[in-house]
Amino acid sequence: MAITVRICDLMRHEGQDVEIRGWVHGLRTGGKIAFLLVRDGTGVCQCVVEAARPDAFEAAVSAGHESSVRVTGRVRLDPRAPDGAELDTERVEVVQNVPDYPIARKEHGIDFLLRHRHLWIRSPRQCAILRIRDTVVRGIHDFFAAQGFVRIDTPILTPGAAEGAATLFPVDYFGEKIYLAQTGQLYLEAAAMALGRVYSFGPTFRAEKSKTRRHLTEFWMLEPEIAWAELPDLMDLAERLICDLVGRVLERHRAELELLERDVAALERVHPPFIRLTYTEAVDLLRGTDTRRRLEEELERERAELAAGQARHGELEAQMATVKKGWAQDRLAREIAALRERLAHMGQELENRPAHIEAASRFQWGDDLGGDEETILARLFDRPVMVTRYPRAVKAFYMKPAPDDRRVVLNVDVLAPEGYGEIIGGSQREDDLEALRARMAEEGLDPAPYEWYLDLRRYGTVPHGGFGLGLERFLAWMCGLRHIREAIPFPRLMGRIYP
Repeated sequence: MAITVRICDLMRHEGQDVEIRGWVHGLRTGGKIAFLLVRDGTGVCQCVVEAARPDAFEAAVSAGHESSVRVTGRVRLDPRAPDGAELDTERVEVVQNVPDYPIARKEHGIDFLLRHRHLWIRSPRQCAILRIRDTVVRGIHDFFAAQGFVRIDTPILTPGAAEGAATLFPVDYFGEKIYLAQTGQLYLEAAAMALGRVYSFGPTFRAEKSKTRRHLTEFWMLEPEIAWAELPDLMDLAERLICDLVGRVLERHRAELELLERDVAALERVHPPFIRLTYTEAVDLLRGTDTRRRLEEELERERAELAAGQARHGELEAQMATVKKGWAQDRLAREIAALRERLAHMGQELENRPAHIEAASRFQWGDDLGGDEETILARLFDRPVMVTRYPRAVKAFYMKPAPDDRRVVLNVDVLAPEGYGEIIGGSQREDDLEALRARMAEEGLDPAPYEWYLDLRRYGTVPHGGFGLGLERFLAWMCGLRHIREAIPFPRLMGRIYP
């Protein structure tokens, strides 16, 4: 009697009769034999179906893409098989035949794919990203448990802003106007005074009217907070965390990274020590003639790569006219579509790059580093960059000014290499009651909703600090994604809430 197994476990059942349950991922036929590819979420199995078993053969060749099936057969190990084993099939039961799956093996626009996100996540690429996301999330909890941190679940509904009121989503709370949380930081500061080392990990909301590739209106954020910590402690923790998470993904997901065409060598270069710059040094770099020369040389190299890619695209289009077999046409069509998407993205990036280079050369001390400036800085190094001591005027009210220069604060932003920009932002917090009150007054903040927060400075104040890591931005860098929307199962973007 056949036992039911997951595809990822097939290699442990060589020579046994098993049943797998899943969805049709592909089909190739050759005369009196059919190769039915079935996926179940843990892997893909090639099921070899011979015409000598007419019922199984007819069921296999008639099942449409993403039809749900049960397949019974004997396990045979084969290194050429997708997951190292295949089935000599005896029986195919089609649970539901799908004749017209909406996402066909052809090119679809991003709007179509986002409207069908509930189906798009079945694709190999999206499954690879979600598996890596799961490993990163598990790694976060493992890392902080090993460091003696206590997890704290902070409120999603809050009475006021921690970052900036302009990016809050208002909520009617029994007739009172409150907001969806931008961060759990203020509550974590209270918890740190009780437990010493704490962290939260959950959804946060920002109502920024931005359509850039780095922004979501709902995203997941990791936030550790540590009592008796100063800026160097935070930087050390952030560095160790990033290296730990990158190492986990490299150890467990080489196949997924290869499917995503991620440059693994770039991730292998992520090790301590990270590059450390002050904001002032970063400004000098942006304005420097050597930086401009390097960026312009890189621009020319990438223009040559674009031209080569366009030539390759033409070659593939010519090949399409000569290919006869349907499965070969499908494979070539997918390659052409992927290349076309890369070329379109590269062309847009290169078109905007000269303006960004020019703007960077005119950057003024005192301005906040935006996405373009972060991208340029991150392009200059092959490891994450830690930028510290930003101008006080462009940072949040709770950040502590540097004792040797009160124009700047004791903060750190961690920029991912390869132009991905900020993935961590944090600071040492202002622990002096009167200094915090004065800063809130400068910002025009009503102190009433923050009286509980001020109590933390009244009753046993200590040096403390923390940071936030945006999960989706981190994943976009890890997976080499062009847009953050692929890093979350169901993205919430400005103007998009479906599905």
